[in-house]
Amino acid sequence: MMFALSIISGCSLIANTNANQNTNKNNITNSTLNPIAKKALRLGGEQSSRYYPYLKNKRVGVIVNQTSVLFPNTAKATHLVDALIANDINVIKVFAPEHGFRGDRGAGETIEDNIDSRTGLPIISLYGKNKAPTEQMLADVDVLIFDIQDVGVRFYTYISTMHYAMQAAAQYHIPFIVLDRPNPNGQYIAGPVLEMSLQSFVGMHPIPLVHGLTVGELATMIQAEQWIEFADQLNLRVIPVQGYHKSMSYPLPIAPSPNLPNAQAVQWYASLCLFEPTHISVGRGTDYPFQMIGHPQLTLSNSPVEVTPISMPASAPYPKWENTPLQAVLIEQYQPDLAGFDISLLVAMFDLGRQQQVELITSPDFFDKLAGTTTLRHDLEAGKTAFEIVEKWQQPLAQYQKLRLPYLLYPAK
Repeated sequence: MMFALSIISGCSLIANTNANQNTNKNNITNSTLNPIAKKALRLGGEQSSRYYPYLKNKRVGVIVNQTSVLFPNTAKATHLVDALIANDINVIKVFAPEHGFRGDRGAGETIEDNIDSRTGLPIISLYGKNKAPTEQMLADVDVLIFDIQDVGVRFYTYISTMHYAMQAAAQYHIPFIVLDRPNPNGQYIAGPVLEMSLQSFVGMHPIPLVHGLTVGELATMIQAEQWIEFADQLNLRVIPVQGYHKSMSYPLPIAPSPNLPNAQAVQWYASLCLFEPTHISVGRGTDYPFQMIGHPQLTLSNSPVEVTPISMPASAPYPKWENTPLQAVLIEQYQPDLAGFDISLLVAMFDLGRQQQVELITSPDFFDKLAGTTTLRHDLEAGKTAFEIVEKWQQPLAQYQKLRLPYLLYPAK
């Protein structure tokens, strides 16, 4: 099969020309969207006339989770699977990413194959021993649909699942349809670009830590840049969001995973996740996941809040510092205007650890995989300033900005 890329859209391809928009443009709040924008915005999956014709008389596999809801926050809210079945689309199986089909499994938990109690459909895990659909799994599938809400950060694994699913679809000649959704952190790009020697499931592509793309834009880039095997064989269709632009605030209507429960956690995730391979807690097992940093001894505040992580089976079954009181800093109180990808907290905690002779990093390899480079860890350990660290990223970010230009589907404003 020859290379086939179809983007169904009336949008012009307009680039966001600010390569380093690590500014307050990324403010995401729990407020509603502008009424005009809200009325005009239509998710890819809500535009059934644009992709139902490709599903007629086909056996359909779907890659979805709890975020795959059409018309969220309205009386018409319907999960994509239910909508397809209600319209006589022959959905035959569900492929589930990290956190599972219902989004109720903790980070890193193995997802097992299962049967959906509501629809009776088989659920095939793509977050267990198989990260990609196998030939056997796809033997009875005529077309694959991907509809999952992403948060625009390279190490958020839903895009890694999409990568492997696209590759399998290409290998076994199965059309692949991406139903696009807005990127809640799509207003800017920032952070180090992944060095491919550090490629892993938490970083598959040579893109910045905050990449500024929707899953539809990323899918087109993955194929055109040949980042998957058999890319020329892939029959890819992207159904873009109508009425969306990259500077639009888009508070997520449904939590994308158990530890990103609100808009603040989604906004601060990129900045705080690099604490994961350290002794610093980011709030798993508390009421403040990805909204705090805490440690039993170290604190950046003169008035810390005492927080004790506990086991939470649905989100944090084995949290860091379980049952240990922490001296916590709540981001909303300590640095409420934290916007974009900001490493100042990371630099400050490493400085504090050095002063008190506390080794912070517990897993250097995992830290490097999340960062996408070894340089960040070395610079933090050497006591480099935030400015010195960030300055090294500017040229690669500018190069990436040019590279992604042909794949942008939405205007900057």
